[in-house]
Amino acid sequence: MERRKFLGSSVAGAAGVAALAAPAVQAQAPGAKWRMATMWPKGLDTLFGSADALGKRVTSLSGGSFDMRVFAAGEISPAPQVFDNVSLGTVECGHVLSSFFTGKNPAFAFDAGLAFGLNTRQQNAWMYHGGGIELMRELFKPYNIVPIPCGNVGVQMGGWYRKEIKTVADLKGMKFRIGGLGGTILAKLGVVPQQIPGGEIYSALERGVIDAAEWIGPHDDEKLGLQKVAKYYYAPGWWEGSAQITLLVNLKAWEALSKTQQELLDTACAEQMTSMVAKYDAKNPDALKRLIANGAQLRAFPKPVMDACYKATQDTLAELAGKSPEFSKLLDSWSKFRDDQNLWFRVAENALDSYRYNISAAKK
Repeated sequence: MERRKFLGSSVAGAAGVAALAAPAVQAQAPGAKWRMATMWPKGLDTLFGSADALGKRVTSLSGGSFDMRVFAAGEISPAPQVFDNVSLGTVECGHVLSSFFTGKNPAFAFDAGLAFGLNTRQQNAWMYHGGGIELMRELFKPYNIVPIPCGNVGVQMGGWYRKEIKTVADLKGMKFRIGGLGGTILAKLGVVPQQIPGGEIYSALERGVIDAAEWIGPHDDEKLGLQKVAKYYYAPGWWEGSAQITLLVNLKAWEALSKTQQELLDTACAEQMTSMVAKYDAKNPDALKRLIANGAQLRAFPKPVMDACYKATQDTLAELAGKSPEFSKLLDSWSKFRDDQNLWFRVAENALDSYRYNISAAKK
């Protein structure tokens, strides 16, 4: 597939190709003026910042002939309506986490990341070299959308809680801000999932509308100030082994682009994939230290709780596959790829990483 070959090169190399192609865009392709709606407030320098950088990069590489303007949540589209507005062509593209739209189709979860699923590198491998992109484009096409991976926040934290989680029983009746299939899974354990936009999480926790909330990780959680209204900070966010960010592109807008413009957009998205992961990895450690210094109580979910969540996850995936041939097809591809990745990462990555972590901990 030409797109896969294009993205198979390094991001740096791809960026160079796009930079060289920019004059061709100006000379041969008609101008394009796009608006990108995002799901993120401007205060999130990683998520909104990445979307903003993507828009500026597309505009710059094209010499201004492909003008992409970026808008924060609520400026031209409420966050929950970005999908619909892209599908209808009200805006040309949207910067989203597809987990928020599993109510339309549970299979969208494969685009963002499944519970107990692939980590960031494994998700990239599945998307670019395991058939994931082809499957996602087939999935989104009936909605008049072309999806392009454009970032990943990595494995998330498990959220902020007003009380400690010591047993599975502590989850029962808990009003928990969580979106996507994670909420469906936790509902099996008695949790009452609440889907609340990021900008409203703090006030909901502060007023007691919810008992707990997950967002992303230390860097973004600190910006929302969640440590001020719920002190217990749990790990890991098992409901998304990675959280891939996707640029949803209206199909007609995509087809109106020249091939060079399409490749330029692919390139800029691949750049942001690398940049976003690196930025979170660089900023999360210091943010976590500050959160703990300011009173956050770091906790790990007890193994019995993790075991119960894992079982509920497998039950949920089996139920969805039984109801939807579409979901079943994706699960088959994804599961085989996951099992092979687990084998490989256990042999090399995990062995080295575990040794390093243990040595580091012993020095303290």
